Amino acid sequence: FRMIRLASPSRRVLTALLSLSLLAPIAFTQAACGSKTSDGAMRANVKAGDMPAGADWTGVYFSQLYGYLHLVKEGKTVSGKWRTANGDAWGELHGEVIGDLMHFEWTEHKIGMVGPSATSSGKGYFKYVRPETNDSDKIVGEWGLGPNEAGNPWDAVKQQNMQPDPDSVMPDELERRGSGGGWDEAPAPPAGGGDEGGGGDEAGGGDEGGDMEGPPGI
Repeated sequence: FRMIRLASPSRRVLTALLSLSLLAPIAFTQAACGSKTSDGAMRANVKAGDMPAGADWTGVYFSQLYGYLHLVKEGKTVSGKWRTANGDAWGELHGEVIGDLMHFEWTEHKIGMVGPSATSSGKGYFKYVRPETNDSDKIVGEWGLGPNEAGNPWDAVKQQNMQPDPDSVMPDELERRGSGGGWDEAPAPPAGGGDEGGGGDEAGGGDEGGDMEGPPGI
């Protein structure tokens, strides 16, 4: 007699599950990463879905790197402002939402600095997410410089019992002028950064912040 060995159903199921587990990270990476358009700009590969039950874009969102982001939704448009966690810059964004997806344009201003290097701008997107673990809602997205919409992660957790106050992130007149003097004088280091650079009067304090580009503290 000739023995024929058949694969058991459990082995076939295990093989199928292993195949899916290997393919899943690849599919997620392709969906999350951006792709370049004909003009060379990076665009996000994301699709809009339904908002979670009772969710609202309006609110305050916190990131340990990017600080507090205040968002206010009116109709399909959303506007917001943020202050970086280290306090050296503030920014504003404006965008439109479709369900749980928001595309926006942003501009960031480095506090206490003037000139072209004091302002940077770009595009980005956020997806509104409700974790299955009953944690606080969050926004998960990316930002890019210039025409780019993706390339740098920006995630933030929605704060409970906090009402948005976008203008609260704006620097006062002293911060705008910088610790080194008025607009006509050499740029001073960002607020709170003078000690790291050895003092506002020494060279290097303001130049280090001037070379950085990108939203919140990047």
